[in-house]
Amino acid sequence: MNEVMAALAKEHTQVTFVKLEAEAVPEVSEKYEISSVPTFLFFKNSQKVDRLDGAHAPELTKKVQRHASSSSVSAGSNDSVKEDLNVRLKRLINAAPCMLFMKGSPKEPRCGFSKQMVEILNKHGISFSSFDIFSDEEVRQGLKTYSNWPTYPQLYVAGELIGGLDIVKELEASGELDTVCPKAQKLEDRLKILINKAPVMLFMKGSKQMAKCGFSKQIIEIINSTGVDYETFDILEDEEVRQGLKTYSNWPTYPQLYVKGELVGGVDIVKVGMGESCLRCKLTICLKL
Repeated sequence: MNEVMAALAKEHTQVTFVKLEAEAVPEVSEKYEISSVPTFLFFKNSQKVDRLDGAHAPELTKKVQRHASSSSVSAGSNDSVKEDLNVRLKRLINAAPCMLFMKGSPKEPRCGFSKQMVEILNKHGISFSSFDIFSDEEVRQGLKTYSNWPTYPQLYVAGELIGGLDIVKELEASGELDTVCPKAQKLEDRLKILINKAPVMLFMKGSKQMAKCGFSKQIIEIINSTGVDYETFDILEDEEVRQGLKTYSNWPTYPQLYVKGELVGGVDIVKVGMGESCLRCKLTICLKL
């Protein structure tokens, strides 16, 4: 990773790269919750805007390129940026009937409080989706202000904040937790609902606004060229859906495009098997029907 940083420093001369030994600056490590090395922190205008935990050279390169190429935000546009973030936070909070914002994932919690929260929800058979706040520093900091709740994990039901671990423990002790949170839905039923959420549904890595893999980016560009409305689902935000849909559709990779609940295929099928003009025709006919 030192070699990667050295190469990135040569490529992006406008960016300052600094390396610190975590043990030598414990106050810094504590302030920014450095739990493993290497950890990369990104700052802009003296504010931390992103982070990357672990030795992931491709991801570090992408993050550096994205932040280095983004234009500086003027003071006059701060309100619109804040509004955009609030819209994104609202969408994430309402991504599932029960949403848990935690450190890590349900399979691999990265703090004791998150682990306890997951254990309680699983014990009661509660259906929930999760978001790893370590994966997005903007969400991690913004949600504290948006919800007026300074710590994690945070549990939301039907878009409303329930609270953190202490609140959930109180609800469990009083017997209210089972009435507040939705019970687990069969995965197959949930997948059917998601697939039929819109006439044209794309399951991808990322979103319309920001694809997180080259294949997802390619298929979005093709669908956008048709002018047809479509909805997307970010499989990176829900591991259960990500793995379950592969089996349900008998299609092992992403993205996956569905029209009227029927699987069309991935990017290769759309590009080669159908072609853009044929895809436009199929999507338009389905929407008219």
